[in-house]
Parts: sequence; structure tokens; C-alpha cells
Amino acid sequence: MIRASLRRLLRCFASIRGRIDGRLLASLALCLLAPVLGFGQTNTNSITRQVVVDAENLVGLDFSDAKIDMLLPDLKEQAGRFEALHRFTFSNDVSPALLFNPIPVGMKFETQRRKFKLSPAGKVKLPANLDDLAFYSVGELAALIRTRQITSERLTRFYLERLKKYGPKLECVVTLTEDLALQQARRADAEIAAGKYRGPLHGIPYGAKDLLAVKGIRTTWGSAPYTNQVFDYDATVIKRLEAAGAVLVAKTTLGELAMGDVWFGGMTRNPWNLKQGSSGSSAGSTAATAAGLIPFGIGSETYGSIVSPCDRCGATGLRPSYGRISRVGAMPLSWSMDKLGPICRTVEDCAIVFNAIYGPDGLDQSVYDLPFNYDPKLKLSKLRVGYLKGDFDGEKGERKEHDEATLQKLRALGAKMIPVELPDYPLRDISFVLSTEAAAAFDELTRSNRDDLMKQQDADAWPNTFRQRRFVPAVEYLQAQRLRYLLIQDTAKVFDKVDLFLAPSLSGRSLLLSNLTGHPGVVVPNGFTKAGTPTSICFIGRLFGEAQLLAVAKQYQDATDFHRKHPVIADR
Repeated sequence: MIRASLRRLLRCFASIRGRIDGRLLASLALCLLAPVLGFGQTNTNSITRQVVVDAENLVGLDFSDAKIDMLLPDLKEQAGRFEALHRFTFSNDVSPALLFNPIPVGMKFETQRRKFKLSPAGKVKLPANLDDLAFYSVGELAALIRTRQITSERLTRFYLERLKKYGPKLECVVTLTEDLALQQARRADAEIAAGKYRGPLHGIPYGAKDLLAVKGIRTTWGSAPYTNQVFDYDATVIKRLEAAGAVLVAKTTLGELAMGDVWFGGMTRNPWNLKQGSSGSSAGSTAATAAGLIPFGIGSETYGSIVSPCDRCGATGLRPSYGRISRVGAMPLSWSMDKLGPICRTVEDCAIVFNAIYGPDGLDQSVYDLPFNYDPKLKLSKLRVGYLKGDFDGEKGERKEHDEATLQKLRALGAKMIPVELPDYPLRDISFVLSTEAAAAFDELTRSNRDDLMKQQDADAWPNTFRQRRFVPAVEYLQAQRLRYLLIQDTAKVFDKVDLFLAPSLSGRSLLLSNLTGHPGVVVPNGFTKAGTPTSICFIGRLFGEAQLLAVAKQYQDATDFHRKHPVIADR
């Protein structure tokens, strides 16, 4: 049976030899080695010299017969060890005893902690048309609650009604947490009435991407195999928002297992164009925020899952630095790349939410204890603002026009714009670290064949990708991480020239690179297409430089009005 499988794989390889890329080559090579690696039940007597020779032909190795003969007893023993390892069952929240370090050699950090500063709220009043309240910023809603113009319970009921009315149209809600929300809102009102005001999130409703655990409420990860999953604890981010007085009104959709905008219940829609998906994977948090169903949402990004839906739906999002926010209670996809962050209407809303959730919790060992000294009055003229000239030059059409206008606006605001380029590394060829870690995180799903229950089953979907990545050699995975180390060191040199830089949101190399290196990004609306859908631009900052990054992005946003426009969803 093993030899028949080898023959089939060799025929497959021969048919595509001229078109194969490096990653697929590695995958096919390890398919040949599957019996050696103990994938499934292994007959060690079938691990022969010819099996090793056939595998060598695909991975570019050429051991002598003597070396192969010396290998064979160890390979058979190794297969037995893998069989023993497979008898252990790991829950998804067990992380490897390896921590990714995004910090370049010699980097120094600010250690002094200063008081969190916000822009003056000004005079905020309830709108004559209450529907307009749906698009108030967190800062504006906080002013209404603080001045007792509205109660948290009334505000919470208002957003719950919008979620019930428009949520089904957008397919953006997995679970309404109405009972919990009203309980939290009433508590907030009682505390505020007693003079115990916790700050700008006190009494403010929000939605959480449904990969965050909430005690006693199902957490589905957007995928059919997990639709009845319930945890008996809260994620750290949920705990911190509750401590800040925020009110959880909904668990929002995500593409299944954090890919895309298709989940077990449908496809989350772009509120600007209901025929279009909202993009993903923070699909529901973004669509609901943009449509005024929640004031803000919590999302996550491993590679584009905050940036992409914010671009599509016209929201403002912060992807923090790797190591800023605890991921305890959040579904792991890639331990070395996952990041949680806020999705809001404004940049300053992102600062408010981030200020409540960042920092160590004593559980997630990847989180660093560094200050967040946000100051919205930061002077642009004192900063060196870079832009990725090559990436912007390569753009076309309306996005190019909008991005050029953004750069011009920043110049007018006093920014010194400096062209920069990112280090040239084969990013695509090392990006498999993400899906390889994901395959380990969902090993049990693959082995049990419960991946058959997932909605998406094409070649690019998770079930097939998880199977592919079972055949990535450990050596190649570690070599990719070594190259990633060099990428981190050379990317740090860009920040010797500039304090931050601007990049196209979705084109060019910055999105993948900055997710591999762990740098923070803020995505901000910067225009609309002729079809009426939003576009955006990204600000990329120094590692742990969210304070400066947000302050600069805010000044651009304050000088434009794209974030003040909102979609209109027909009642029917």
C-alpha cells in the first residue's frame, strides 16, 4: 500500500515538475516521507532504502547507500516516537514551549509611564434623530454617559435593537449576549450614579470576535465543528473590558477558524454593498462597527484580518505590535503571529480601547510590559514620516489617486515625507510558518476527520492547507524562522531613517512583512470609489510605538471626513 502511494505521488510530481513552487515541493516530499514520520499507523518494515531514495529525489538530497542504511534503524525508531506523541491530545490553548521574539538586537524602549491623554470631547448632545446616535464615536458616547444625558441601559437597548434589525442582513452576529449586556449596563448605571466612574468605556456597548472565550456563552470560532463549544472562563481581553465598564452585546462573526468572511452560518456582508463580503477574518466586528450596530469591536489579525475588513467596510482599526495584548482565551491560529486589536470609528477610539486591554496578564508569556504614552497633540513637524515609494508608484486607478492625496494632505499638515523601501526578502517563501503553526493548533481536527464538517473545502481552504502543512519538515520551518530573524534586524534599519511610514493597505509587501516582524499598523479610511465603497491607507509604526502611530494617524483623520460617512442599509 505504501509503495502504491509513493508511485501515485511520484506520477503527480512528474506531471507538475515544471510548475511547482518551493512550498508545494516540500509538501510533496514529505508526503513520501509520511510513513517515516508516523502520520497514521506506520508499518516500520515498509520503511526501506528505496522509500528514502524516492523522498530524496524530491527534496534535493543524495545520501550514499551506506548513509541510508545507517539511517534506517533510527527512522523506524523515530516513527515509533511519533506514534507515541500522537496518543497525546492537546487542547487548542496549549502553546509550544517556544516564544517568538520580535525585538531587534539593541532596540531600546521608553520605560517612563505618563497619564493617558485624550482630546477634549467638547459639547456633545443627544441627536434629534436618535438613529444618528449609532454613528457617534466612543468618545462622544462616553461624554453623553458621563454627563447623564443617556444611561448605559438605554444605549445598550438601542444597539441591541440595531443588532436584531440589521444583524441578519449583514450576517455579522453569531450570538447576541442580551442578558449579559443588560446586566452589565445596569451595573454601570448604578456605579455611575454612585460617583464611581471608571473611564471612557464605562457603559459603552461593544462586540467581540467569536474566537474570544466568554464564560457560559458559546464560542464557535466560526466553524461547524465548534458550534456547541462553551468555555468556563473569560478571555483576558473580555475581563479587561469588563473591568473598564464596557458592555458586551454580541459575539461577532469571523470566517471559519479565522479565514475570510465565510462562516458556518453564511457570509458576512459589506454594509456599503450587501452583495459583497465584508472581507475577513474580523468580518463581523468590522461590518457591525461600520454599520452602526456597535460602537466598537474586538478583532484579531494574523495576516490582514483587521486591515482587510477595515479597508472593505470603511472602519478604523489598530493592529497592535506582537506582544502587546494577551491572547489568553483567544483561539490560537499562529502562536508567533496572532495579535488582538480594536476596530472602531475613529483613531482615538482605538487608543481608548487599546489603553484598556494592553499589557501583561501573567499568563501569556509573549506579552511585554511597556508603557503606552498616547498624546494626541504630538507635532507632526517633529517627526520623520516615511512612505513606501515603490509600492505607491506601483498602484493604479482610484486607490493610487486616494493614496497620493493622503500623502499630500500629510505634507500640508507639516509632515516631512521621506521615501523608504523595505528590505528585500522572499516573504512568500517563509509565510508558511503561519499555516504550519495552524496545522499544529488544529492537529486533532485533521486527525479526527472532523474537518469534513467545515463549510469551505476547496484547495485553498483550511482543511486542505492543514493537511499540506503536516508535511513541512521541521528543519525547513526553523530555517524560515531564522530568515525571519534576519528580516526583523533589517526592518529595524528602516526605522533608523523614519519614525513611522505609510503603505498601501493591501498592495505591496508591507502587510505580510509587518505581520511577520510584529510591527503595529493603523488602517484609516481615505476615500471612496466611484461605486461608493471605501478605500484606506495604513500607517506602520515602530515596535511598541502605538502611541506615536495613533497620534499621527489621528491628525490625518481629523483633517478629513471619510470616517464620518456611513452606509445606509435598507430596512427591507
